[in-house]
This record gives sequence, structure tokens and C-alpha cells, in this order.
Amino acid sequence: MSQPSPMITKDGRFAYEAAGDPGATPLIFLHGIGGAARAWRHQLAAFGTRFRAIAWDMPGYGGSAPLASVSIGALANALQQFIEQIDAGRPVLVGHSIGGMIVQKWLVQAPQSARAVVLAQTSPAFGKADGDWQKSFIAARLGPLDRGETMRSLAPSLVKELVGDDPDPKGMELARDCMGSVPEASYRAMMLALMGFDQRSTLKDISIPTLLLSGSKDSNAPAAMMAKTATYIPGAEYVELAGVGHLANLERPVAFDEALGRFLNSLATQA
Repeated sequence: MSQPSPMITKDGRFAYEAAGDPGATPLIFLHGIGGAARAWRHQLAAFGTRFRAIAWDMPGYGGSAPLASVSIGALANALQQFIEQIDAGRPVLVGHSIGGMIVQKWLVQAPQSARAVVLAQTSPAFGKADGDWQKSFIAARLGPLDRGETMRSLAPSLVKELVGDDPDPKGMELARDCMGSVPEASYRAMMLALMGFDQRSTLKDISIPTLLLSGSKDSNAPAAMMAKTATYIPGAEYVELAGVGHLANLERPVAFDEALGRFLNSLATQA
């Protein structure tokens, strides 16, 4: 069976790429701070044969308009607007990194509006806004920009720090291109939006099928932390990909797709 090519679309405030039958179950992919809709093209091709596979450009990325004020809450509101814009009733949501944080925040306001969620290499909390570790994390990532570097010049080193063992060369090329194309203003705003994020108290309220997907070499969302997070979500499934860093869908696209596919197949048996 031939794989569908993604359609690149701009509707209203949001740009996105999509593949598959518009009448099929929506499967929405949300990228991380250094990503873009096109970071999910392997997944759009793989799952567009069965789902209405969609990847958005987060506000301030690609063709999507930036928010006036950026916070995880504001991004969750934008996600709801996007879902309504594309008429994606009861989607399956796959959120990577900050995308997973957005999904967690969105679930608080719309707990039964998704068929299922996948929290990929993400965290339920970033900790205290004035914490020393948090300040150090932000300074390490924004400092080079303050000193005159650009997202394009930083992209190779930023991506290299994120990945694990033997990443896919084509995936890494795409990762560098996505990272280098992020507007500096958006990168800064999204980094600062992490400060103070904490949804740990709401994990117990997630009542839809949930997969937590981690990489054993991920230092941003460590596997041990994600495994512990899974124990607080009723009935959650946890899968760890060996040797993988923070960009699983680009580092090991086949392994990522297999793990996601097994979870999606399990949903079909529950229907």
C-alpha cells in the first residue's frame, strides 16, 4: 500500500500538515520547542493509512500566528481552538516534550474530549519558577542567543545534545532543520513558558487510555521520571525505547512508530 503524502495547510490561525482520510479517527501530533509540524512526516506517512493524521505548527512556529502572551495554559487554549478549527472530534493526541505538557494542561479543561493520549518524552512538572536548577536550565539555553548566536548556528549542537545512540541520519537532518528554523522570539517564549509548570496533582484525574513513551538516554525527560509518572495515571502504559534520547520519533522513527502502533491497536480492541 502506498503511503500518503502530507498536505500542508493554513486554516485561520494555525498551519498544519495532514495525511489520510478526512473521515477517519483524528490522530494529532504536537511537536516540542525545537520542532515543527514537518518533524512528524514519518509518522504522518505511517499512520495516514489508518487515521486522519495531523501535525500542527505550534503558535509562533511555521505558518501559525504567535500568541500575544505565552504560557502552557494559553497553548492549551490554542490547542482547543485548533481542534475546533479542523473539526477533529475525540482525537488521539500525541504530545512530545512541551507538546506533552500542553496535552496535560488541555486534559484538565477537556478530560473526556480525547479518545486517548500519548505523552512522549515529557514531564508533569518543570518545578519552581525561581528554582536554581530551572534558572540554570533556561540560562544555558538562552545564554548563547544573548551572546549573538542564532537558532541556525546553534541547531547542530542543540540537536546533538538531545539525541542518544546511533540516531537516524535523515531524522537528524530534519531535526537540525526544524531547530534552525524556530524563530528566536518563539524559542525564548516557549522556554520561559516552562517556568512554574506543574500538573502532578492532576495526573490521578486522567481517565482515558494513556501511553507514556520514554527514551533510556533522554536527559531532558529521564526514563525513571517518566516511569514514575506513569504510576500516578490510572491504567497508564509505559514503554521505554533503549538507547534513545529526547527526539525518539526522529532518532528511531521505526521503533517509535511500532510502539505507537501497538498502543493504537490496543485502542481498537477496546472499542
